[in-house]
Amino acid sequence: MKASWQVDQRVYIPYCTLAGFIAVWAISGILVVVDLASGTPPGTFFAVIGISLGFNDPTVAQYVGFALHLLTGTVAGNIFGQVSTYWRNIAPYNYRHGIITGLIVGVALWAVLFVPVTTFGIQPRLDSFSSAAPNQYVYDISSLFQPLYPVIIGGSLVFHLIYGSLLGFIAGRMKELGPFLKK
Repeated sequence: MKASWQVDQRVYIPYCTLAGFIAVWAISGILVVVDLASGTPPGTFFAVIGISLGFNDPTVAQYVGFALHLLTGTVAGNIFGQVSTYWRNIAPYNYRHGIITGLIVGVALWAVLFVPVTTFGIQPRLDSFSSAAPNQYVYDISSLFQPLYPVIIGGSLVFHLIYGSLLGFIAGRMKELGPFLKK
């Protein structure tokens, strides 16, 4: 049986925003570990984002990609908080239900945001660098990631599921804590 869902939106929505921020930081850390395990320099994943937006300096590309990754995960947490205050089916009433709804959010983010941006934005840009890269760094990164498109699409689903489960877990725990409930 579902518990009632009455929260103070002034507190709950910023809390979900914070939950998204925490979850995206966790995923960002895992992505750096994946970079190290694959033999690429730490931050290479984030550099791909920056490079695809036209930032050709290695450091700037990494920082831009990292900042956009953090911003996206934080905004996704905020949107989850806003939607779950009005759509009771997705509102986590405990941490277990939060994980389930978070998994749904993770799949939705992957399907609606990651796959289209990667397919229609990042991958074509990387493909264009195989013949005309502005510098050796961009050429090396594009050569490394260009053939990995199917692996990246599949692997990113796992990362989005982890993000969603963390987001949902934190939001569900908030419901159980009580101070955020309407009095």
